[in-house]
Amino acid sequence: MRRHSSGFPPEFPPAFSACSIHAEAPADMPKSVSYAAWLLQHYALGMKLRALRTKKKLTLSRLAAETGMSTALLSKLETDRMIPTLPTLATICRVYGVGLSYFFCEPERHTLSITRKAHLEGTTRHAEQARVIPLTTPGKGIRLRAEMIEVTAAAPVALTEPNDETCALYYVIDGRLHLSAGGMEEVLDAGDCAYLESTMSLAWASDGKSPSRILVVRPGDNPA
Repeated sequence: MRRHSSGFPPEFPPAFSACSIHAEAPADMPKSVSYAAWLLQHYALGMKLRALRTKKKLTLSRLAAETGMSTALLSKLETDRMIPTLPTLATICRVYGVGLSYFFCEPERHTLSITRKAHLEGTTRHAEQARVIPLTTPGKGIRLRAEMIEVTAAAPVALTEPNDETCALYYVIDGRLHLSAGGMEEVLDAGDCAYLESTMSLAWASDGKSPSRILVVRPGDNPA
């Protein structure tokens, strides 16, 4: 089973929409979380506060002295046990030298692709020389492409056409992989990793009775 997620839930209103705070809670919102906390969670306020303090190399005590707030309050804000008010956040912003937009900037990109273990461990048809499972979201504009490939063929299988350019990282998960690159032969065992940039003809085969499983990572599309 594979699941792809891109963008943010359509229910998210603008950060400062006053009417949104009193809107009816969505059905998928956990009962243990307040609507305000659910609304603000994708801004990761606590994580950003903690990251700023770490970057500035300040202790909670020092930050408390600078802001006039208690260390207990600041700790709760950094661990998302309390939602900061705008005046509180503005005070902290002055100490760090950042604006409120640092905390409420709308992310421009968010893509999550999950491939479950059961899908990765599915069986391969005997007629297939290799089974390819994409690990990244399909479509255009993907900056990195990853695949789990199960190589069953004992005879070399061509990876590229002559003179094609290849740039990829290969990590052997299971089995042994026989890699042929322009007449140079290499055998990769489980746990071995190879990075390859080449215009030579490439081929691979499973070096043994059992299939080889390889994680392959390649550059994706150039960002627009």
